[in-house]
Amino acid sequence: MSLAAPPQDPNAPRFRVRPPANWMNDPNGPFRWRGRHHLFYQHNPDAPVHANVHWGHASSTDLAHWEHHPIALTPTPGGPDEAGCWSGCVVDDEGVPTAVYTGVDRDHTGLGTICLARAADPDDPALADWTPLPVPVVTGPPEGLDVVMFRDPFVFRHDGRRWALVGAGHADGTPSVLLYDCDDLTDWRFTGVLLDGHDPVARAAFGGRATGWECPQLYAAQGGEWVLVVSLWDGHPWTTGYLTGRLDADLRLTPRTAGLLDHGRDFYAPAVLQEPDRVLLWGWSWEAREQGEADWAGVLSAPRVVDVHPDGALRVSPAPELRRLRAAEPFVTAPGRAGLPAAYDLTVTAREHTTVTLLRSAEGAELTLRLDPDGGTVTLDRDDWPRKEAGAPIVVPVPSAEKLTVRVLVDGSLYELFVGDRATVTERVYERADDIRELSVTPGASVTGWALAPPTRG
Repeated sequence: MSLAAPPQDPNAPRFRVRPPANWMNDPNGPFRWRGRHHLFYQHNPDAPVHANVHWGHASSTDLAHWEHHPIALTPTPGGPDEAGCWSGCVVDDEGVPTAVYTGVDRDHTGLGTICLARAADPDDPALADWTPLPVPVVTGPPEGLDVVMFRDPFVFRHDGRRWALVGAGHADGTPSVLLYDCDDLTDWRFTGVLLDGHDPVARAAFGGRATGWECPQLYAAQGGEWVLVVSLWDGHPWTTGYLTGRLDADLRLTPRTAGLLDHGRDFYAPAVLQEPDRVLLWGWSWEAREQGEADWAGVLSAPRVVDVHPDGALRVSPAPELRRLRAAEPFVTAPGRAGLPAAYDLTVTAREHTTVTLLRSAEGAELTLRLDPDGGTVTLDRDDWPRKEAGAPIVVPVPSAEKLTVRVLVDGSLYELFVGDRATVTERVYERADDIRELSVTPGASVTGWALAPPTRG
């Protein structure tokens, strides 16, 4: 089934990965196998609420056209994942795709175990069937660290050897990332703390609010630096951050810069896939309206290519494959006014202060972007569109320059803004029946926009 099937809810994204109905959250285990990209995700197949966690599964040959597959991981009655198959990753273990995930049993006290499940038939390009191992490879956190949060394994390679990160939080409120030697995927050995919240670069960027670092991801950037991505937990999902720096021979990370991975309020738990020539990243965009307002909840972001600028800041841009979703001809090629489709890909370049309007209410309120190249800011003002948590307009700082380009990807209620290749903003905006989708751009700017069209094979 194509993910571009027309939705019943006009706010439901059509072109991003989400199940046909019910709940989804964290992306898990992005994985390339036999010419296909596979994405797994937290999924409740029975209701649009956060419970009964399974692993959903979709795959694509081109990062544009996605197909659903049967549920990959299901909680095992009486097993270590009886209370849920939670976040993790997928790796190639000697030719066998293997899921490494957080299992929660019936008697858990908030601490997960690390479980494995193997693809039943590695020759199946759909990887439709998975077999869980009956015993966890790690039964809980290491002793002596007073760990009260333990979950979300991520496996990576360094100098030809396999290692793993696990997200953690300690009783004194310190977040950390734990490091394991897992060259033999069935035999894990704790080797220490990769990084914790006492690191001065992390503390300066994130403050002391986070009590746990969830979903740690580590990848090697093109210039030789390493990037650690963490989801900041303070009793609830808060936001996402990154740190760039040097990974020493003894696998200790020395950060030099840190910042927010996304400046919006509706992006969390990103997962990365390290390919030979690039790194791809997907995140979860939760609902900014109350649960139960629709028969679905949650969507994954568009795939993003991530790297590092020479100054250590994150470099991020939409995956180039997303251009395959564009209609054959643009619907707008000059500033002025134009109607907007429900899903589109819009690029605006400004050399002076520019205002872009994307949505207008019946009362005349406007959802606007303000681009200020000289001041080095992009401001999103959507406060007339209600959400669970109110907030001031989002102001994104970037280096001042002669020109400033913003690419806007909209798919139903999912708004993703790419400010040059320096920052992203992910927000959910729910249209009302009498809202008007209309583009207005200040004269003097450059603008081009395409409607998104269901992709075709080939």
